Amino acid sequence: QPSLSLLFLLVLLVLLGQSRGAQAWTYNYSTGPNQRWLEARQWCQKHFTDMVGIQNREETEFLNKLLPSNPKYYWIGIHKVAGAWTWAGSNQNVPEEAQNWATSEPDNIAGQDCVEIYIKRETDSAKWNNEKCRNKKGTVCYADSCMQDSCSAHADCVETVGSFTCRCHPGFFGPRCDEATACKPLPDPAHGMTCSHPVAPYSYNSTCEFRCDDGYELTGDARMHCDHSGQWTASVPACTVIKCPAIISPATGSVTCVDAVEPFSFGSRCDFTCREGFYLTGDEALTCLASGRWSNATPTCTAVQCSRLKPPLHAHVQCKDPAAEHSYGSTCTVHCEDGFDLIGANVTTCSAQATWSHAPPDCRVQSPRHGSLSCSDPNAPFSFGSRCTETCDEGFLLNGTSSFECTSQGRWSADMPSCLVWLFLLLLPSFTLRYKEMHYETTKSVAPPDTCQQIQKEKGATEPGPSCRPHVLRPGWQQSSALTDT
Repeated sequence: QPSLSLLFLLVLLVLLGQSRGAQAWTYNYSTGPNQRWLEARQWCQKHFTDMVGIQNREETEFLNKLLPSNPKYYWIGIHKVAGAWTWAGSNQNVPEEAQNWATSEPDNIAGQDCVEIYIKRETDSAKWNNEKCRNKKGTVCYADSCMQDSCSAHADCVETVGSFTCRCHPGFFGPRCDEATACKPLPDPAHGMTCSHPVAPYSYNSTCEFRCDDGYELTGDARMHCDHSGQWTASVPACTVIKCPAIISPATGSVTCVDAVEPFSFGSRCDFTCREGFYLTGDEALTCLASGRWSNATPTCTAVQCSRLKPPLHAHVQCKDPAAEHSYGSTCTVHCEDGFDLIGANVTTCSAQATWSHAPPDCRVQSPRHGSLSCSDPNAPFSFGSRCTETCDEGFLLNGTSSFECTSQGRWSADMPSCLVWLFLLLLPSFTLRYKEMHYETTKSVAPPDTCQQIQKEKGATEPGPSCRPHVLRPGWQQSSALTDT
């Protein structure tokens, strides 16, 4: 293995700044002793960076000018891999336009898979030739001129002959690629933004995330970043207030809303009221929440209810209900059964205070014609246990049982009695009395006692005769409408 002290060292210096000292890409060669291709490469990697790969014509001419002549010539860092000529350092195929073969080279002799360069040869000087890798030749090595701080972390240091360049990553520029491409600063949104700036404020790779306050929703992208071209990847989003469903006034009420931002939006408050005769079922006020829902279900207006109207005994009730049964505005009419008289108001209305305008009436048994009825009611009028007694007016005779009571079957113990008029026979020759007020006639002359006596006086009688004796009007007598004599 050659000693480093025997090496000829060629150094190219390029000043890059006082703080970083001198930096250069250096070439090193060795001819004592010559080495096989693999040994030569391992030696370069141990003491320097790698075997020279020959990247371009400029580098070829540079080496041919400065390297001394060696009868065995020099190995370079190119060999055949899978049938293709490949740079050893990068393991990339050598493009045809970059290949610099001597005349009639490369040949297809088996085993000639490594490349040498003719330095200072009379013919084909600085050209390439393929040789067997076990042959021993001189070695040409290189050492990087790129140092750790030659370029910024946002660049790749590229070796050149005697120098280097910084190849900037996307989004960076400058000699050392330490300046980032800038995007336009973003205005502070009304409802929140958080940004991170890994390089500089609002520059390449800056990322901003947007959020909205409670009650607002984001319209647009929630995240954007500054790309390598100095443009934001999206437009600044907006925060839009969340809305609740529109509220409709109750059918028999009204609603009044106060809106914090927009109608029926987050923070809006709606108050409900009902018309007279109706009450609110539900919350009196609703608030639009951040979830886009109202704080509770929409209330309704319900008509006030009066107590259920129970029909009086011996009666039925007919009602008209504009809203609901027995509710505000309902009007009920009481009808008594045949044979009963209505005592009280027969029409009552449900008021806004949930009370009926009139107390329920009574249905009482009709007093007989020309008579009167007296009842005692231990429970309720004309209910079980009620007892009634009937009396007739003067001049009328009771026909039937005078007293009767309501049984447990809801029936009277006896038929209702009637009052019949007293009649007197007036026996006068060829005379018929028709009495208008009695509304009855017969083939016999009849009249009440006072009328009978009056007729006798008109006929010349001085005292009531025996013909004026009482007689009860019986069924079957005919109705008359006038008083005449024959």
